[in-house]
Amino acid sequence: MESILIVDDEAAIRELLKYNLEKEGYKVTSASDGEHALNLMDKSKFNLVILDLMLPGINGLEVCRKMRQDHSLSTIPIIMLTAKGEEIDKVVGLELGADDYVTKPFGVRELLARIKVRLRRTSLDREEDIIVKGDLVIDSNAFSIKVRNEEVDFTPKEFELLKLLATHPGKVYTRDELLEKIWGYEYPGDTRTVDVHVRHLRQKIENDPSNPEYIETLRGIGYRFHGKSS
Repeated sequence: MESILIVDDEAAIRELLKYNLEKEGYKVTSASDGEHALNLMDKSKFNLVILDLMLPGINGLEVCRKMRQDHSLSTIPIIMLTAKGEEIDKVVGLELGADDYVTKPFGVRELLARIKVRLRRTSLDREEDIIVKGDLVIDSNAFSIKVRNEEVDFTPKEFELLKLLATHPGKVYTRDELLEKIWGYEYPGDTRTVDVHVRHLRQKIENDPSNPEYIETLRGIGYRFHGKSS
């Protein structure tokens, strides 16, 4: 049974979500603030977190940041709940590593559909936990990237982007496709976000970022991954 943590300071929303999620067969735990949520995550394993942006004490952005910095929590999907008018915070949340967001007031059916998509995607991701391409090793279990046996630092979105490209070597992805797959189709940013993340990845994994071995640019089209499996 998949386990979901609801973090929201509104009791009515917690009860509404708990009722509907349990009807779908999920195990549900809830917290009314960020500190309680983080304590629960220290003690129990969750498959997904529904996280309100505005929380008393530690807010949703800070909870998201702490989760993505903790290797034991960093791969748990996060769906953020935001109120209308919180566009900037929404963008920050996605940049910090939230996987999706739903704006209040929301439809329960829509949220359930997004939960199923995220859990299915996580399940598919587990099918290829370790990817080895030349001197590059991407380990989903350890949430690590190593280049020539040296571990490198990266952000959650950099990890997702590199893993997607490396899982499909030779496949050309347009910037719009990468934006949709990694940041979500409702992400309010633009394709320059993709270029920035690719540039940062090259600086971390390439011997010569100006002449990349792994991530190739197809001018006017997008990117594709090279690299022979070991």
